[in-house]
Amino acid sequence: MHDFTKTLAPSPFYDRIVAQSQTQNWAHWNGYQTPRVVDTVASEYFAVRSSCSVMDLTPMEKYRITGPDAKAFLNRLVVRDVSKLKPGRVTYVVWCNDEGKVIDDGTVFHLSEGVYRLCAQHHQLDWLRLSSIGFDVSIELETHDVAALSVQGPTSYSVLTEAGISGLETVKPFDIVHTQLDGFDITVSRTGFTGDLGYELWTEPENALALWDAIFEVKKRGLYDIRLIGLDALEMVRIEAGFIMPGWDFNTAETVIRDGYDRTPYELDLGWLVNLNKPYFTGKRALAAANKQPLKRKMVKLILDGNKVPSGSFIFDRKDGKNIGAVMAHSWSPILKRAIAYADIELINGQVPKEVSVEIYYQKELAWKLHWARAEVTDKPFWTPKRRSITPPDAY
Repeated sequence: MHDFTKTLAPSPFYDRIVAQSQTQNWAHWNGYQTPRVVDTVASEYFAVRSSCSVMDLTPMEKYRITGPDAKAFLNRLVVRDVSKLKPGRVTYVVWCNDEGKVIDDGTVFHLSEGVYRLCAQHHQLDWLRLSSIGFDVSIELETHDVAALSVQGPTSYSVLTEAGISGLETVKPFDIVHTQLDGFDITVSRTGFTGDLGYELWTEPENALALWDAIFEVKKRGLYDIRLIGLDALEMVRIEAGFIMPGWDFNTAETVIRDGYDRTPYELDLGWLVNLNKPYFTGKRALAAANKQPLKRKMVKLILDGNKVPSGSFIFDRKDGKNIGAVMAHSWSPILKRAIAYADIELINGQVPKEVSVEIYYQKELAWKLHWARAEVTDKPFWTPKRRSITPPDAY
């Protein structure tokens, strides 16, 4: 959460972002001033899906974890088995409290032997330090010490290659490579929050503008279109990709006031991350017990009929009309030409329904209208292009 008594901080890329912004439409993200919309949401969305997008990732919470017990500490922290995560690889994780309820999700980067970076959506330093008691481990907040850019889209590989970053043809999804650009060090990971071909670039703040200029010089030379994007376009593509957002799509365990409003990984359709066969981790006993019980509710993906977006909508069983849940996140998908959503629903006789009805209220010339939409429940990401995983990527 942002401390509103403090001025929002500019990222190392701020001057370049301001120069490109056509809207000056800003939001706060972990104490940084970050663009919500740079030009138009449509142009930014299609930059991700049709060409190349750039987004400032500096505000993301980042922690460097080192020491003799770094691996053991991380394996104790998260529900996934990360003991075999090799140097030069990244993996997606969630971590829980003792009741097995999700605190946050993120990514673990094994940067080099015994050196890890944990990236999270929310501030986690207090929880990490509390969880590290008894371990010989160092945990350092490095959010402000690492400038980061996300470069995503079908031409991202070609753009970065033209910018002078070599060796990307062998980088597989979730790989890390340490290299140089114009004489300074950068780390490149084939990761992202868009579900598309893409990379994340990490360097020291004093190199930020040089990194930015090297990328956008490719556009100046007329080789590729490159667009800066903001949070609103990212919201659209991450929903299409099937990625959830803690604190937005579900309540995180440390923010819940009343019992029953937090969620286990099983209820978030993240049970595939839970490894009950590994040594003890926080929440293991509760998750082992929960795994033996039938689920009562679950986060599901919906593909809706019609063109109405289900903002704040309730979900109903199509057979008996019972209210069984609510939409948590939604978007109109330009590439699918469909309205899509995440919904938190109660299961019907322990089963996920194949179809539900969605109650949608919308305005038409200032008059509120009610529209009922049939929605198909799917267990797959809404959109997954082949280019996301092809190595080497196709050059355009």
